Order: sequence, then C-alpha cells, then structure tokens
Amino acid sequence: MEEKFTPIKKIARAGGVLYLIIIITGVFGELLIKNKIVVSGDPAGTAANILHYETLWRIGIAGDLLMHVCDVPLMFIFYLLFKPVNKNLALVAVLFNLVQTAVMVATKVSLVQSLFPLGTGNYLKAFTPDQLHTLSYLSIKSDEYGFGISLMFFGFECLILGYLIIKSGYIPKTIGALMQVAGLCYITNSFALIIAPKIANLLFMLPPFIAETSFCLWLLVKGVDVTKWKEKELAAYQTLVPDKRL
Repeated sequence: MEEKFTPIKKIARAGGVLYLIIIITGVFGELLIKNKIVVSGDPAGTAANILHYETLWRIGIAGDLLMHVCDVPLMFIFYLLFKPVNKNLALVAVLFNLVQTAVMVATKVSLVQSLFPLGTGNYLKAFTPDQLHTLSYLSIKSDEYGFGISLMFFGFECLILGYLIIKSGYIPKTIGALMQVAGLCYITNSFALIIAPKIANLLFMLPPFIAETSFCLWLLVKGVDVTKWKEKELAAYQTLVPDKRL
C-alpha cells in the first residue's frame, strides 16, 4: 500500500528543493550583496558601491524575485503536506505566506527605485549629488522595513506550520518546535523594528536559520513518513465522509 502513496514523498522532496533555493538566494542576497554594497548610515558610500557593483545589485534583486516565485509552489506543497492534519489551519498558513510574499515582492520596487537617482537623466540635475544619494538610500531603507514587516506574517505562518508538524506524526516534533521558535523570533523582530529598531536585528538571524534549514533538509532528504501521512489522510477523509453503515 505504501507504494501507492510515494508521490507525497516526491512532493515533499520537491518542497525541500524549493525551500533550499529560497534559503540560498536569501542568504546570497543579504550577506553577499546587500552587506557588501550598503554602508549603514552612509548614503554617499552606498551610492558609490551601487554604481560600482550595479550588475551585482541587479542580480541581487533578480535573486530576491526568484525566491518569491519559489514561494508560490512551496505554499501549495505545504498545503498538500499538512492538509490531512488540519485542512483549515493549513489554508490559514497559506494565506499568511501569501501576504508575506506579496509584501516582499512589492518592496523589491524600492530596490529598483534606488537606482533611479543614480542615473544620468537630465531631470536629475534639479538635485544635488547629496540629495540624489539620500533619495537612493531612503529607497533601500524602505525595502528593509518592508522586508521586516512582511516577516511578521511569515512568523505567524511558522507558528502554524510548527503546530501542524508537531501534530502530524510524519515529521519530527523537534522541527515543529524549532519552527515555532522561529515564528516567535520573526514576529518579535517585526514589532521591534517599529517600536525599538536598535534591537531588532539582535532577535532575527540564528534561531530562524536553524529551524528553516532543518525543516528544508528533512524534506529534501527524508520527505515524510508515508505510512503515517496515509493514516492521517484516511482519518481526515473518514471525518468528512462518515461510514454510512454506522
């Protein structure tokens, strides 16, 4: 009987591949591009770096968009994986992720916009170089805040996914607990970004990275316990369609 259900393991592993792409592009964009180019509190230095590494900056934006494209099929895969546990909660998780992805895609416009003041159009002569550098830097700051706010919604998704993982029985409960810790970190960081921005980044990186990488690698290497997934799916079906003989 288990052979019949192997497609769900393939789906889980496809989710692992998509998740890995998201993690790699996210780390590449933040650590190897933005950290290299953006000089905190220095619009002129940041503008000089963008002009010097313009192609790299554009590749970073394209990588971010690829990450969000991967988000869409991954949402559907998570829904398929966790629908047998709780269909309604799995759908709510998708909705939270949808909002997060939509906000993140919208903020990429700000990164593209950071290039406009650094162009060569005659209309830019109405501004001084310092003003143009500041306008470009403000666009980058706008993206940072949009990114942080979007993670509030992702944090709630992580809380729900963590609960579904714990209840599933076909993915280790430890991963579910780690995902819930990650969700709390994301939510706390998003509110701190608005209320106390100086401490926001201190709450952000390590626990979510460990949780998401663990979940990603488990999906990629192990997938799901097919027998237990089948049992959950059958139980969910029987709940919706009671045995008429009873």
